[in-house]
Amino acid sequence: MKFLCTGILALSGFAGPAIAQPADASSIPDAPMPQVDVVMAAEAPAADGQNNQNPPSSGGAQSTPQDTQQAGSSSSQAGQQSQETQRQKAEEQIKQEEKQRVLGIVPTFNTTYLSNNAVSLTAGQKLSLAFRSTTDPFAFGAAFLVAGYREALDENSGFGWGAEGYFKRSGAAYLDAFDGAMIGNGILPAALHQDPRYFRLGHGTTTHRVLYALATNVICKHDNTGKWEPNYSNVGGNIIAGAISNLYYPSQNSGWGQTIGNGMIVTAEGGFGSLFQEFWPDVSRKFLHKDPTHGLDAQATAEYKQGQQSKDSSEQ
Repeated sequence: MKFLCTGILALSGFAGPAIAQPADASSIPDAPMPQVDVVMAAEAPAADGQNNQNPPSSGGAQSTPQDTQQAGSSSSQAGQQSQETQRQKAEEQIKQEEKQRVLGIVPTFNTTYLSNNAVSLTAGQKLSLAFRSTTDPFAFGAAFLVAGYREALDENSGFGWGAEGYFKRSGAAYLDAFDGAMIGNGILPAALHQDPRYFRLGHGTTTHRVLYALATNVICKHDNTGKWEPNYSNVGGNIIAGAISNLYYPSQNSGWGQTIGNGMIVTAEGGFGSLFQEFWPDVSRKFLHKDPTHGLDAQATAEYKQGQQSKDSSEQ
């Protein structure tokens, strides 16, 4: 198939009151008003007016613009520290994922065994992980194998035969895989805020795990929220990569109809890669006596069983 190499690499993303005036002293016969009383009478309303103009404080702390500004600054700093901590955790998880290989050869960098505790990747981390996968030595070796397979089946005859045709087929196979991975696992996930990695389930019945693995080719987790949504990145990446391939494939092997068809085929082929990633640790533990998950499977299984027991108890 034209995009078989992509299938192989899938193993491996807010006035006070008026003052009253004193009576006129001349109107009161033989009884002059004492001076002190006049003064007191004149001063008393002033005092009352002053008290009314400046009511006592309610006792609550009054916020100032400086306090509000400091609170906003503290909140901003806390948010930046939280983002930096998340970035560091993601980097640590990526480093662990980049050590994952099947039989020490086939990279599975785009698989995480932390299905419930994986940290969302930044746009730069998604692009870096995709580039790391496409420049791994295995990617070049896979392209050579696909080229030999195609030449043996007499595919892409427009490339010619012999050494020249073989290397043209190898280059085309590598570009197919490179474009698909960089667009579907890097560029589109960064733009659409989708996580390009395969979140291995690792527990439950075999049927449930098979259906889950196949479904992840058309659904994926949204960054931060962790909610499942249509996997526009994977499907769109396969179709766009197919469209780009029209630039370097012989005319008889290009065309929009074939581009859409091959994009759908590559998406379906990705299901085999997901199945392999889901069940490889089980195979490795049983036949090779090695646990690629380093105990994470046992932990996830224990948490799953505990959750099922709690669910059963609440239903009873």
